[in-house]
Amino acid sequence: MFPSGGDYEDYYGYSRTVRVGNQVFVSGTTARAPHDHSTDAHAQAVSALDVIRGALEEAGATMADVTRTVAYITSIDYVDAVARAHKEAFNDIRPAATCVVVTSLVVPHLLVEIQVDAVVPS
Repeated sequence: MFPSGGDYEDYYGYSRTVRVGNQVFVSGTTARAPHDHSTDAHAQAVSALDVIRGALEEAGATMADVTRTVAYITSIDYVDAVARAHKEAFNDIRPAATCVVVTSLVVPHLLVEIQVDAVVPS
């Protein structure tokens, strides 16, 4: 387990990242300052993916090891912006991906939350 030290980890009782054997699971991740208060869904998605990149590296994985992503967005209007950030981050990797529109995230000013699963080659 690789906790990030975020406020919600103790509150909910979870870790940002868990590695079991060659599998790595990164919890739903949002933008960090200064992008967390941005009204730009692309900027928030890029920031979240940067946090994810760091979490994966801490667990011994890379973005190239990602097999699945799930993005939660708070408006259908953000699909293109988040898809662009996703493509910039993964380009030729092409993990299985799901994008879901939700009413709100736990922190209402956040527009995007992304989780990923990865498999590290043996």
